[in-house]
Amino acid sequence: MSKPQPLGGKILTKPFMVLSVFAAIALVILIARFVFGLGAVTNMNNGYPMGLWIVFDLVIGTAFACGGYALALVVYIVNKGEYHSLVRPALLTSVIGYSMGGMAVIVDLGRYWQAYTIFLPWHANLNSVMFELALCVALYTTVLWIEFSPSIFEKFKSRKALRIVNKVLFVFIALGVLLPTMHQSSMGSMLISLGTKLSPLWQTDLLPLLFLLSALSTGFSIVIFEASLSSLGFWRPLETSLLTRLAGIIRWVLAAYIIIRLADIIARGQLGLALAGDLQGNMFLLDMALFIIPLAILSSEKFRADPQVLFVAAVSMLLAGMMYRFNAFLIGYNPPAGYTYFPSVTEILVSVGMVCIHVMAFLFFVKKFPVLSPHHS
Repeated sequence: MSKPQPLGGKILTKPFMVLSVFAAIALVILIARFVFGLGAVTNMNNGYPMGLWIVFDLVIGTAFACGGYALALVVYIVNKGEYHSLVRPALLTSVIGYSMGGMAVIVDLGRYWQAYTIFLPWHANLNSVMFELALCVALYTTVLWIEFSPSIFEKFKSRKALRIVNKVLFVFIALGVLLPTMHQSSMGSMLISLGTKLSPLWQTDLLPLLFLLSALSTGFSIVIFEASLSSLGFWRPLETSLLTRLAGIIRWVLAAYIIIRLADIIARGQLGLALAGDLQGNMFLLDMALFIIPLAILSSEKFRADPQVLFVAAVSMLLAGMMYRFNAFLIGYNPPAGYTYFPSVTEILVSVGMVCIHVMAFLFFVKKFPVLSPHHS
């Protein structure tokens, strides 16, 4: 197996500088948020306590960051070591995504200065799904940095530290499978607690399972998405054979998700709501279509072997995962009378800036640290 190497090259390229402009705008807005409060830069209100920052930057962002989790299941649990070359870039995406998600939580908290209390046992509310979610995300972010640390130690030639972390890495790999399984399903559990405030199109006792399956499909698809763009952007050969075999695994996750979700809707007698022609019904049909399209593509062995078609399927899966969570938290939410919400321009700019920071961090790490391996397709 080829050893990962830094790509090298300039960091301050023109695309990087363009991204940095949007990142700087986001940081200025965040300074205003911490000085003047949430109300100065967001449209959140008492009817909508969760806005774009939590939904996009945390709920959707951590699903996009599940590539490390999805590959850990395949490489270390199912023992498919052939995919090992995809692990480090997937871990890097996960590290950055979860770190950004943790930042989004701090930004969104009204009393952010008390965030540290989730780590104090005497403040723990063991009956709170939000406590379990916050603690798991914080712990998993730490675990991800430890899992990724061999790249850092190799960069700085810290052989002793590398030997130590390699000896205990199996413990953190196990935690890296357990923790996201817990908190990704807990995002669904949090919605169950909304009761009738959530539309029957999304409100179901199966939400924890559906959120977990959608996280897995999104995690697998981000691996294909990242590998395809890295191949194009860095002039590297695409690992087509590996991605084709990975796509064969993804179709079973997609099939399970679609069957369970449709069977649940029909069993609860809510199919009529999906065909009502209103916003909620149409958005439900849209996110289901985005899941069904890649399943149809990946069911064909010919299409799975076509890099361009495979990329289209990955994009559809990413949009599907994003749309499902966006719908469940915002579109499907029925607020108290008199309350409406649409994200402010500043909320949108912060989310755009967060994405730009993610891409900038990815570019920095792959150019300066041993993340990507030379491969033949």
